[in-house]
Amino acid sequence: MASKVIHAFYNDDDVLMHAVKKVKAAKHHIEEVYCPFPVHGLDKAMGLAPTRIAITSFMYGCVGLTVAIVMMNFIMIQDWPQDIGGKPSFSYLENMPAFVPIMFELTVFFAAHLMVITFYLRSRLWPFKEAENPDVRTTDDHFLMEIEIHGNEQELRDLLMDTGAVEINITEK
Repeated sequence: MASKVIHAFYNDDDVLMHAVKKVKAAKHHIEEVYCPFPVHGLDKAMGLAPTRIAITSFMYGCVGLTVAIVMMNFIMIQDWPQDIGGKPSFSYLENMPAFVPIMFELTVFFAAHLMVITFYLRSRLWPFKEAENPDVRTTDDHFLMEIEIHGNEQELRDLLMDTGAVEINITEK
């Protein structure tokens, strides 16, 4: 069975923030808010849990650092040791200051690229995916708040009109 949702459109991010706070205070569950640009503080106003993506970024950086150390030790010390400029390559620790830029670059490389992949997978953004945006105006200049209706249509409509919605539509989800 398809459920009915109400779409409230706003044309200002400050009005949207006030509306989200008012709707949450009235104990309604906001399904999603579609915005043309990031709105600072919207996640807290909606009551969303803080992201743990920074933890994965740190772990990816650690993986990159480990790969850099193992790679440089194998290539420059074990597999093909060379006497470059009078510096013997017989131990990793003696040559580590020369390897610091490589360690830094691979740490950043792994963290950045794996974070992009993680973001796309977590957001379910893959090639040829259909857009989930319910209205194209939310990519230009409007904000849309989506709330599921549970037999309280008129109450929600009145509440959203009081919050400054410029347009209210009811659709099947």
